[in-house]
Amino acid sequence: MTAPKALDAPHQPPRIFGPEYRTATLGILLVITLIAFEGMSVGVVMPQLAKELHALDLYGLSFSAFLIASLFANVVAGLWSDRRGYPLPFLAGVVLFVTGMALAGAAESAVIFLVARAVQGLGAGAAVVALLVMIARVYPADARPKAFAAVSAAWVLPAMVGPAVAGFVATQWDWRFVFFGIIPLVVPALVMLVPELRMRSAPGEDAPGEQVRGPRSRPVAMTLAATATAGGAGVLLHGVNRLHLRPVPGTIEAVVGLAFLVYGVYRLMPPGALRFRRGLATTVMMRGFFSAAFFGVNSFIPLALEEVKGFPLSQAGIALTTGALGWSAGSYLQSRRAGSSHLRIRLGAAGVMVSTLICLLCVLPGVSGWIAVPAWIVAGFGMGFGMTTVSVTALQQSPVSEQGANSAALSVSDQLGSALSIGAGGALINLIGHSAGEIATGFVVICLLMAGIALIATLLAGRTR
Repeated sequence: MTAPKALDAPHQPPRIFGPEYRTATLGILLVITLIAFEGMSVGVVMPQLAKELHALDLYGLSFSAFLIASLFANVVAGLWSDRRGYPLPFLAGVVLFVTGMALAGAAESAVIFLVARAVQGLGAGAAVVALLVMIARVYPADARPKAFAAVSAAWVLPAMVGPAVAGFVATQWDWRFVFFGIIPLVVPALVMLVPELRMRSAPGEDAPGEQVRGPRSRPVAMTLAATATAGGAGVLLHGVNRLHLRPVPGTIEAVVGLAFLVYGVYRLMPPGALRFRRGLATTVMMRGFFSAAFFGVNSFIPLALEEVKGFPLSQAGIALTTGALGWSAGSYLQSRRAGSSHLRIRLGAAGVMVSTLICLLCVLPGVSGWIAVPAWIVAGFGMGFGMTTVSVTALQQSPVSEQGANSAALSVSDQLGSALSIGAGGALINLIGHSAGEIATGFVVICLLMAGIALIATLLAGRTR
């Protein structure tokens, strides 16, 4: 008998940390980690910088500006990457992100900081989309699941240490160093990724040629819809934040913004989404409900703990860390369980609702602020368990030719839900007041509203079937 040939050996998928892909993998993970670290850190230092820049009235808008700009960049960079390749969108995204970090660190006024956050959002949104396309083009098909898993894991370390490190840096030096300190770390990531910026397709595959057809694949229409959505959301939130100062102009501005927002969302979402049609349409909208309920409270926890309970910066971010860890645990558990997806979505939404109601207790007299920590572990678990199921279900319900468009719709729903709920929360804080007692009242109202959103998600979960 002859010895078996080498070709008879079982196929071994390429390793993403093997010699051929190690540098690209490390570069991608470093970029994602830096963006994630910024996202986890800014919530901790916002109360301090809001005082210094006299920007408490723009607290919610500072988060929303990032998310709205990122939403616009997601759509445009995705279209750009499909048609011209990922290198230019990625480089443009990195340049904008670094510029936004520098502007934020140097900001001497609330308006400049708000602009800086929008520039950061444009850069982060473009860079992340381009990186996901890069994974699809650089790695062979059997290595991509590992690459995407590594990208997801890259958010865990910033979630664990980001709030604590940001609190330490801001306490020992200044909040500006939280932004300035990230900028030099972008250089090694770019150096690692320079070779991959010349690659257009994975080994053994042709570069993309034929484009997916359909109403959500038209560049001009999609760009206009993204502009209407982002601009409408921004105008709506600006108007809502002016209601306590100038009710009539603020109302007019909010109505105009809402009209543009509805126009854009109608074209970016799957058909029937605004009517919560059964199946894919409602599944995509559920992503927005989850994000609104969770991040609408998450962004104000450090402010509440610092201003009402007197927590130092290094401790106020602990709830954010534990929430992220609960999210990771929920994501892992949902991947190990079988059963009806709509029941998992309902359970996740119910977990967010209950934990949000418990979290509001942290600002009440006689109640320890530390109750926010176990409450937010449960909230994070509900997000990981339910929201991850939403993403998986949406892709299962999507025809192959529409998976890209529906993935973009999930991202739009996610970021829009977060931006609107955080902006509305900031408007409530402005309306009620900025003293410790008034912030406590505002936080309770925010928690009740977001619990209501989670309740709606719980009731709508059955329509995802």
